Amino acid sequence: MFESPRTSINVLNAWSESQEELHETQPVSPRGTRKRVKTKKKRRKQQRGEKRSVSAPQLCTDDAFPANGDPKDTKYRPDEPIVRGIFQIGKKSHDVVLTATRVTWTPIQPESPTADHDVMKQEEYVELKDVFAVKVKRRRSAGQQKGGTLLGITLFQCKRKGLKLKDHAIHLNNLSVDHCEIWFKTLKEILNDFKNRPKSLKVFVNPTSHKKEAYQIYLNEVAPLFKLADIQVDVTITERKGHALSILKDCSLEDYDSVVCVGGDGSVAEVAHGLLLRAQMDAGRDTDSIFTPVQAALPLGIIPAGSTDVVACSVHGKRHAVTAAMHIIMGHHQPVDMCSFSSMGRLVKFGFSAMFGFGGRMLALAERHRWMPPSQRREFALIKTLANLKPEDCELSFITSRGTEEQTKAEPNGDGDICVDDSWQTRQGLYLNVSIMAIPCLCSMAPRGLAPNTRLSNGSMALIVVGNTSRSEFIKHLKRYSSTNNQFSFSFIETHTVKAVRLRSRSQGSWADDEENEECDSKTTPIISSEGTHPWNIDGDLVEVPSELLIRVHPQLLTLFGADMEEADESPVKCSCI
Repeated sequence: MFESPRTSINVLNAWSESQEELHETQPVSPRGTRKRVKTKKKRRKQQRGEKRSVSAPQLCTDDAFPANGDPKDTKYRPDEPIVRGIFQIGKKSHDVVLTATRVTWTPIQPESPTADHDVMKQEEYVELKDVFAVKVKRRRSAGQQKGGTLLGITLFQCKRKGLKLKDHAIHLNNLSVDHCEIWFKTLKEILNDFKNRPKSLKVFVNPTSHKKEAYQIYLNEVAPLFKLADIQVDVTITERKGHALSILKDCSLEDYDSVVCVGGDGSVAEVAHGLLLRAQMDAGRDTDSIFTPVQAALPLGIIPAGSTDVVACSVHGKRHAVTAAMHIIMGHHQPVDMCSFSSMGRLVKFGFSAMFGFGGRMLALAERHRWMPPSQRREFALIKTLANLKPEDCELSFITSRGTEEQTKAEPNGDGDICVDDSWQTRQGLYLNVSIMAIPCLCSMAPRGLAPNTRLSNGSMALIVVGNTSRSEFIKHLKRYSSTNNQFSFSFIETHTVKAVRLRSRSQGSWADDEENEECDSKTTPIISSEGTHPWNIDGDLVEVPSELLIRVHPQLLTLFGADMEEADESPVKCSCI
């Protein structure tokens, strides 16, 4: 158990008022003459070692560390010692030095002419920017709930192995209460001063995500780390679609430092939209017009628990709950571009990516068969949509991202409309699929990303247009996403880096009746719903738009916990259907 002071009490009182401690169970001493002799010898060695390790810490000066705990406010350089002492690390005694930036320990060498020739080689350290918690370590007997023999303090470090992050414990053993108290208080003051590290989180958990494992992932892998880092959490288990959105509209965001979503891409999209929509409400923006949105007030953390998790992979590099939690704990902020989707002058939603045509119709078909298990439903929708592959007759306009001049031309004018000038490029034709993505959308099925030519915060979107072609050529294109080959090196595919896109379907007919009209396989058969709407796949959410859709990119509109990743560290997964 760990000794972790509540955030409401002062650090100076944390030592005496803390409730949780790292503890070890006191072993029962073995019996027998030979074992007693060995135990006595071992006890004498321990006593000699303890006499060395209980020495009082050496404070460099009384003002070595200021009351506000900011290392930058000290008169010492970053490598200036603040406190020094002796701790047992592993089986050896070490000389341990604390500075404003790191903890360094060196084995205590016996006095000899050659004792110091390899001291520098044995010196080890941990950067305090990588430490997220310090706890008191005690030994307790079996059944003992409080108190116990003080053993020392433990530092918890965030260690990186490739793209994966994990926690690592460094035990500094010393039996002196005064010694450990000074080190504990000083370390707490330094750690509390690091910016961007949240202390209070609003957590949304979607219990139905993917294999319905989201809540167990949170309880088993994430919640213990948040507790270790002294982070207060307010958890809501969502009960329906739109539940998180309704809470974010009305809750007091001032009570939290950040928001966390445990779920798949659909859950992430809902929470991200909720944060941005709340920001527009607080800023008095009129969402029933073409407006310039303001940034979200709080950063968003993502714990992946879905089937693809493209947003989580794009900021973490892999689907790993502990890595995601450590990014949140350490306060690794990553600004991210977002899209706004508007129709008939009104905001439809905020999102990361969208697909029209094949991607939209496949999702619409899957949604009509929600009675099927998720994996079977996706495979069924993919096979059925491929079997009935048809193009969309579209009018497509876009503004390329080539400079600030064109970006200015894409801004709304005084009448609330996008300025139409020579920067807009318009074309008409038959397209199998149109994708617009503000992030790379990394995942196991596309390790390099669905849109590898864009980045998280480059102020532009990737426009990927797949023209009319044969079914076999289209399947070849889909298969290349999971390989190292360029998925866009086909004559029927064009890509653009854009600031804004306007798409209007000119098709006539009913996409809703496709399932009943399988015998109609003409590639020029137009597709719209009987209600006159068109299916869009926006971040895995089916959105039916009655007319043209306007998509604009907004640089760094949302902050996520993570970093910009070039490629996902995931084993490529190929769809067994194709």
